[in-house]
Amino acid sequence: MKFNRYPFIMNIITTQKLKDISSQEQVIFVDARGGADAFERYKAAHLEHALFADLETDLSEKGENAANGGRHPLPEPGAFSAFLGKLGIAPSSTVVVYDDKKGANAAARFWWMLKAAGHENVYVLSGGLDALKAADFPITQEIPGSPAETNYPLTEWKLPTVDMNHISEISTDPDFMVIDVREHYRYIGESEPIDLVAGHIPGAVNIAYTSNLDESGEFKSVEALREMYKSAIADRKIENVIVHCGSGVTACHTLLALSEAGFDGAGLYVGSWSEWSRNDKPIAIGNN
Repeated sequence: MKFNRYPFIMNIITTQKLKDISSQEQVIFVDARGGADAFERYKAAHLEHALFADLETDLSEKGENAANGGRHPLPEPGAFSAFLGKLGIAPSSTVVVYDDKKGANAAARFWWMLKAAGHENVYVLSGGLDALKAADFPITQEIPGSPAETNYPLTEWKLPTVDMNHISEISTDPDFMVIDVREHYRYIGESEPIDLVAGHIPGAVNIAYTSNLDESGEFKSVEALREMYKSAIADRKIENVIVHCGSGVTACHTLLALSEAGFDGAGLYVGSWSEWSRNDKPIAIGNN
């Protein structure tokens, strides 16, 4: 699908910006989804020519025990490099990624991974598949043909990640900030619908990923995001901010929002609550 070049500055694109493009450029669209039925949902309705990325197999490398790395560990860089090559993505490609969760799930994970590969031109579509449908973009059930493969050089992740031991050392240090982006009821330990134990990492603060969204489920403005995170981070160094969720996926939604707001450099705890809660680590309940 050919689109005109738009002078992208940030990381999030709206359907209106897609419509406003004026000079042509090849854009690779990626439909990223998670769950056992991800491919079936993709086949049922996706943007015309959009290529498929599966959170469970393409964007994760799952082990037998979530206590070692959580439910969605990152794949080895070489495996992701090979996957990008199969999608026809080269370092110079312009990539727009969306999901069927308004950008809150697999799309944000794909964005983070491509940024961590050192890729420059990758953007998440605010509102995801719902926004495409509402804006009358061509939606189809037709599976696109395989693109010409490329060679994407990648040997290491270039964005900061932290492990469980680091979290243990800094979670209650006031110079650091651990952001738990899960819904509030999960954070306070009211119930836990996915992992084995309810609660949160001691010292972590709850800024739910939904705080990044407006009433329509699309990303808030740059100004609103900047004001929210400037107030939360206060005078801490951005490299002392760590973001986690249940399994390192939705955390990328907040890392995307932070980057959009001008706060690049926060770390991702990939194992997240799914790893922490399986390792006999201290667990806090309530709002403290």
